[in-house]
Amino acid sequence: MLTTLEQALQIVLNNLPLVGSENVGLIAATGRVLAQDVIADIHMPPFDKTAMDGFACRMEDIGNVLEVITVIAAGEEPLITIGSHQCAKIMTGAKMPKGADCVLMIEDTQAIGERFIRFVKEKTSRNICYLGEDVQKDALVLQKSILIQPQHIAVLATFGCAQPLVSQKVRIAIMATGDELVEPENTPSSSQIRNSNAWQLMAQAARLPVEVHYPGIIQDQEIKTFEAVINVLKENDLLIITGGISMGDYDRVPDALLRAGFRFHFRSLAVQPGRPTIFATNPEGKVCFALPGNPVSSFNQFELLVKPAIYRMMGHEYQPTEYLVSLAQDYHRKKSERLTIIPVRINQAGEAEVVEYHGSAHINALTHAQAMMFVLQGVTHIVKGEKVRVRQI
Repeated sequence: MLTTLEQALQIVLNNLPLVGSENVGLIAATGRVLAQDVIADIHMPPFDKTAMDGFACRMEDIGNVLEVITVIAAGEEPLITIGSHQCAKIMTGAKMPKGADCVLMIEDTQAIGERFIRFVKEKTSRNICYLGEDVQKDALVLQKSILIQPQHIAVLATFGCAQPLVSQKVRIAIMATGDELVEPENTPSSSQIRNSNAWQLMAQAARLPVEVHYPGIIQDQEIKTFEAVINVLKENDLLIITGGISMGDYDRVPDALLRAGFRFHFRSLAVQPGRPTIFATNPEGKVCFALPGNPVSSFNQFELLVKPAIYRMMGHEYQPTEYLVSLAQDYHRKKSERLTIIPVRINQAGEAEVVEYHGSAHINALTHAQAMMFVLQGVTHIVKGEKVRVRQI
């Protein structure tokens, strides 16, 4: 029985272990998953401060000539109190002096000699950033499970979280199976091809907060596959195998996984390309995805299932970028039993254009695509201008 993509994703997300956590430095935290809530240890701003360069004075005095009695730089503690008909020249971000309740913008004033100024407008805003107006002390500023971006680093630094607690990186092993495979630096014989899948998957994984290990090409023998699986599981949380999972005489991966103690949660998807896809777990909390040998299939299933799984293992809910766009031309297909995924480019009009695509082995098609288009089960024809769902890749 074929499993739908929606069912498969839910099965995956419901059957994953969580990795541990560790403290890291701020730069190392970028791109990682936050593993604890972050609470403000101070008010922000921590004091009333000026929003701009200007003159701090009393609002009731803005119609008077004001004496400049001091200059206050950012980071300096004001030592004077502003009295009637007085002001202080103040720099952006500096702490407001006592007695002042507004700041006159420099460009709205006129100098009178060296010690006095006059406000030349009719009215002014306060131009003050007040204590705690952005964040109150003890407020929740960052919630656990977020994927830490540069703007989050600024928040962590602001509130003294110099060694944030983050989820550990998922340790991933990526294996390719097939006696026909040689590595990219080698010249294949007339019956061989270069191993592109494993390198593609390693590149996809490298964009995530993971540690990637590559044991090399595994021969199409059950015992060799079994031994490789047992070996990589010693040091890794998740195993990705590409190739060797269909119904051919030399597709040894399913038997090797069963022999290694894995339980299959599904092994056939109602998806084209990518029908022969296995998701399995073992009693020790190890996870395995066995993906098809064709490169477009393995690329798609990594994006659709493996990436969300990796993030879930670190406590993050992955939300891919999807949107509805108009189709740039009519689309037809003969069979509609499965969800079909088609590579598309987004043109300047914001429409989805189907790229030249010959099937699951045509990896070059993805180099011209920015998104994947989903053609639902039962749909054989989509007319130009109809809205289609696409996911950015």
